[in-house]
Amino acid sequence: MSAISASMVKDLRDTTGAGMMDCKAALTETGGDMEAAVDWLRKKGLAKAAKKSGRTAAEGLVVAATKDGAGVLVEVNSETDFVARNEIFQKMAADIARVALGTSGTVDAVKAAAYPGSSMTVAEKVAEMVGSIGENMAVRRAAMVKADGVVAAYIHNQTVEGAGKIGVLVGLKSTGDKAKLAALGKQIAMHVAAARPLSGTVAELDPAVVEREKAVLADQARASGKPEEIIGKMVEGRLRKFYEESVLLEQIFVIDGETRVSKVIENAAKQIGAPIEFVGFTRLELGEGVERNDSED
Repeated sequence: MSAISASMVKDLRDTTGAGMMDCKAALTETGGDMEAAVDWLRKKGLAKAAKKSGRTAAEGLVVAATKDGAGVLVEVNSETDFVARNEIFQKMAADIARVALGTSGTVDAVKAAAYPGSSMTVAEKVAEMVGSIGENMAVRRAAMVKADGVVAAYIHNQTVEGAGKIGVLVGLKSTGDKAKLAALGKQIAMHVAAARPLSGTVAELDPAVVEREKAVLADQARASGKPEEIIGKMVEGRLRKFYEESVLLEQIFVIDGETRVSKVIENAAKQIGAPIEFVGFTRLELGEGVERNDSED
């Protein structure tokens, strides 16, 4: 069994809202497996949240760029927020996002692309900046959305125009009024930033995530003492609730607090003058999923 460190207990507590001793017990029972520990706490009714959120353990910027029905998000990391607020770093990050629009949108394609105004690739430019500023940097992630209509971008906690802590892209397909479609896309992107959906539709949810949720819900139902023939119906009902919390089109729109996002899009079609099809979204949060060293706690 791996040693249970204080930082592991703290991370689990931050993720679930459970007490320190309960978190330590969960990690001990599951051999330090963080996901299994979250499930253990949930089965005991001790976790306050179903979803894990990525730990922000890296600084830098998430930068957005859009053009002609395409949008990209690029996460460019630095060691400190001080460097992230440096105008030279900010310009480099913005340049990289604009370059990314001309690629397939993968992080490898972005790194291999030519950096503007130089004979270097993006990866070589970042390496040059590391030597110049004296702090480690990296292009960690990139994502692209394309739509035959608009791709709207939204940056939350904006540090500088088009760059900040959280970036979202939303693609909408329609032949209707582009300005109104873009405004709708931005509102939905703001919703995504706040609501953190796992997928756009139920069909797009990771099957492993669904199976894991079913297993937790089934154990919770059995713990209530209900007979097996009732458990299936209980799981089905609670799974619908999970979809309403985790799937974008099933979520309640945060802007009005009462309408499903799918209905918001349907209603907007009348104002835009043509049917609207949700194409997809992507959301990047700075430092999400980066492991922290024990020394940071």
